[in-house]
Amino acid sequence: MNCLAFVPTKQGQATKAGLEAISYAARHGAHVTALVVGPLTGDGGMGSAGASNVLHVTEDLQDEGQIARAVAAAAQSLGASLVVAPHDHVGRAVAPRVAVRLKAGLVPGVTSPVDGNTFQRNVFSGKAMAHVQVHTDVKVVTTTPNAFGADQSGATAAVEVFGVDAGPARLKVTGFESSSEDGSVPLPEAVRVVSAGRGLKGPEHWGIVEDLAKALGATTACSRPVSDMGWRPHHEHVGQTGITIRPDLYIAAGISGAIQHLAGVNQSKVIVAINTDPEAPFFKAADYGIVGDAFEVLPKLTAAVQNLG
Repeated sequence: MNCLAFVPTKQGQATKAGLEAISYAARHGAHVTALVVGPLTGDGGMGSAGASNVLHVTEDLQDEGQIARAVAAAAQSLGASLVVAPHDHVGRAVAPRVAVRLKAGLVPGVTSPVDGNTFQRNVFSGKAMAHVQVHTDVKVVTTTPNAFGADQSGATAAVEVFGVDAGPARLKVTGFESSSEDGSVPLPEAVRVVSAGRGLKGPEHWGIVEDLAKALGATTACSRPVSDMGWRPHHEHVGQTGITIRPDLYIAAGISGAIQHLAGVNQSKVIVAINTDPEAPFFKAADYGIVGDAFEVLPKLTAAVQNLG
């Protein structure tokens, strides 16, 4: 089975979610060719994740429609029966366009390996799993970040320039400003997340959250009320109406555990809840619970982590 994996890059390297998309296909018998658009350093780490070769569109395309044309053209030239992209903000925009161009069935947010024509994905905010059958000759899927992990074999993939007529751009990017000044991992890709809610009582107290996150090498997040009040930026809001995450470790301090918040984090491998209210709903969903004041607990956790280092 020939597979084309569209892999977003950052500073010339494949993103973690992109590497996971490659590994997803490679682990299950696919011969994987990766396609990247824009600046690239070496093979961007894609050979180690399982790509046999890399097609490089040297033009830095910013319009998702142009990227979709490039991906579709590459898939057709390879005779790919499977096209994979990460289920991030770029992949979610590109994959449906590619599916239309290739007259292919689309399954977004896949969470399990390919089993013939059947793909598994979460539905109802992760409360159930759907098994979706696709019978088109070409299939397009997006892979959920942190669902599979990325291989690291140490191999290197051959890189060749791929020329394509991407057509005119309907979108022009005139500037870029990173939403994360500290260079932390984006929330959907983070393996450790420290989050807090209204129990922190104000944005001036967020230092204790950031200190623990720094000690753990984690990304910070927050509940919806916190972002709505402007205490934290909206891109940190996790929940049903925000970002859905599935880290290895999720620490929630001062968050009661409303169902809308739990829907966005309930796929985390380990959940730690910290709250002064022993009846807080979050404790029912947590693997570990600490009944205590976040202002006392978080600094102690930070000190303990630092002592371990």
